[in-house]
Amino acid sequence: MIIGKAWVYGDDVDTDVIIPGKYLRTKDARLWAEHAMEGLDSSFASGVQKGDVIVAGRNFGSGSSREQAPRALKGAGVAVVIARSFARIFYRNAINVGLPLIEADVSCEKGDSVAVDLAAGTVQVGEKIYQGTQLPDFLMEILNDGGLVAHRRRQKGLA
Repeated sequence: MIIGKAWVYGDDVDTDVIIPGKYLRTKDARLWAEHAMEGLDSSFASGVQKGDVIVAGRNFGSGSSREQAPRALKGAGVAVVIARSFARIFYRNAINVGLPLIEADVSCEKGDSVAVDLAAGTVQVGEKIYQGTQLPDFLMEILNDGGLVAHRRRQKGLA
């Protein structure tokens, strides 16, 4: 179970606002985390706490295929991203880096406590429970191992 404070955004949050391109000249993931969501919400990086949750509308992560976007969110402490839908390449990149996602149509306010059961595909806000899309077992394995590279290492007995 993941329980965190909600950061709420609308539709079409693209990778350029998740991590603006001017920060991609470096490979320093800490810098990406310090500027996560800067293109949309200048208060995010300074206010987000480890375990917080992003709740968004449709097409989260659209735009470029930059893997740095989910890495920035994960590095900033985001425990899970909940959205009505995800851009497919962002979805795959997030799983690859070990950032959990759930597709669900959730209504809440910034700062609400949100509880996510990835295995069941449910999101709870207050007394309301939203049924989301349950992740397939193989994606849960990748997430539980910390991402695709860690998962492959474990499979090969290298972890």
